[in-house]
Amino acid sequence: MTSWLPFQSPSVLAPAGAEAAALQALSLVLIAGATLIFAGVMVLLVLALRQRQKRTVPTAWWILGGGIGFPVVVLSGLLLYSTARTAGLERPLADPPLVVGVTGRLWWWEVRYRDPASGHEVVLANELRLPVGRPAQIALGSADVIHSFWVPELGGKRDLVPGRINHLVITPLRSGVYRGECAEYCGVQHAKMALPVVVMPAEAFAAWLAAQALPASPPGTGPAKAGEQAFRAQGCTACHTVRRLNERVNRGPDLTHVASRLTLGAGVLRSEPGAAKRWLVGVQALKPGARMPSYAHLDGATLDALSAYLEQLQ
Repeated sequence: MTSWLPFQSPSVLAPAGAEAAALQALSLVLIAGATLIFAGVMVLLVLALRQRQKRTVPTAWWILGGGIGFPVVVLSGLLLYSTARTAGLERPLADPPLVVGVTGRLWWWEVRYRDPASGHEVVLANELRLPVGRPAQIALGSADVIHSFWVPELGGKRDLVPGRINHLVITPLRSGVYRGECAEYCGVQHAKMALPVVVMPAEAFAAWLAAQALPASPPGTGPAKAGEQAFRAQGCTACHTVRRLNERVNRGPDLTHVASRLTLGAGVLRSEPGAAKRWLVGVQALKPGARMPSYAHLDGATLDALSAYLEQLQ
């Protein structure tokens, strides 16, 4: 993982969500239990090796006790504990949850919200934002191959299967930026398919979602205006949507508010001045196999204008 990314290395041992905390507790019990059983088996092995000629316990007792009775008791206990510890995590949510659609693509993420003010769908890419303390029901799908959604600090792993919608409930407990990723090999750029998950206070989230629902602001004059014209001229609108500029297309990420995101290219570059130009010039060097060509053949003035336009899409 690149060191500049705004989140630490993901760890299931540092849960920041209710579901992740339940999984951590269950995992620790399993690890501790497995360690004790392993140690006990090793002790029995040592005793057996030291007393090869002495059979103090009939073979039938070992089969009934160690082969049947002990596993039944241990597994029944684990079943009862896991059922009690995870009770309620899959129940229908009492309060209206935040419903978010996440679609895996080669090799980026499409994220969809519903604007509470207008009821219209709000589409963005490669970044998921959630409010603290509110259950979020994540509807997961795939547009091409099998992907997998996993944010270790917030919940379990769930596959994204073409033609099917799976669901995952996440209830974040504290603010922060967490690394989500594709956890199922999906092709040459599987490793560069990060999904930053930003958990923020409820008021800040509401303001952010309202801003995301707005169309892109006009670029005014200067390089950004020329960049908008170049964006059209270079055929970028055939793959990318910029609300106000063109109709919805699904071939590439929605760029309406691309400059407000933490990263470009699904975690490949930090979103900062100059990053858009680096991406345009070196797409295939930064993310070989991505379904976007590099634009190093453009002249410097056009590249600067395109970069200025993209960087003002807040």
